[in-house]
Amino acid sequence: MYAVFRTGGKQYRAVKGDVLRLEKIEADEGATIKFDDVLLIGEGADIKVGNPTLSGTSVSGKVLRQGKSKKVSVVKFKRRQNYLRQGSHRQFFTEVEITAIGGSAKKAAAPKKEAADEAPKKAAAKKAAPKKAAPKKAAAKKASKKTATKKAD
Repeated sequence: MYAVFRTGGKQYRAVKGDVLRLEKIEADEGATIKFDDVLLIGEGADIKVGNPTLSGTSVSGKVLRQGKSKKVSVVKFKRRQNYLRQGSHRQFFTEVEITAIGGSAKKAAAPKKEAADEAPKKAAAKKAAPKKAAPKKAAAKKASKKTATKKAD
């Protein structure tokens, strides 16, 4: 089973046991974190997609460590303008191990499917009724035109 969740302005795909580097989260090492902003849960062909999120579902993880990524050099340069600015940046991150994925998304999604199945049936029934009525009116008009032409002869 896998899940797609959102944290730090980014989306991550996770499976139980994965170790992810997320944007910095204020938590101590060894603490448990719960991500409630779950967008999708799937297992094989069985996929549950939220609108925009799945209510009652969460992804749990354990903070392994806090750290800084490798240094990235930043250069601003304009040719022939005597303009050069050099700097560097190190992004903070939180390393998290996914411990559990789950919730009641499967139970919540089941009633929606039933309601969705009923809606097309009702729509099909409404569409079928006017189609049957239309030919009767056309047949009545044709019959009246025939009688009018016979009377004129």
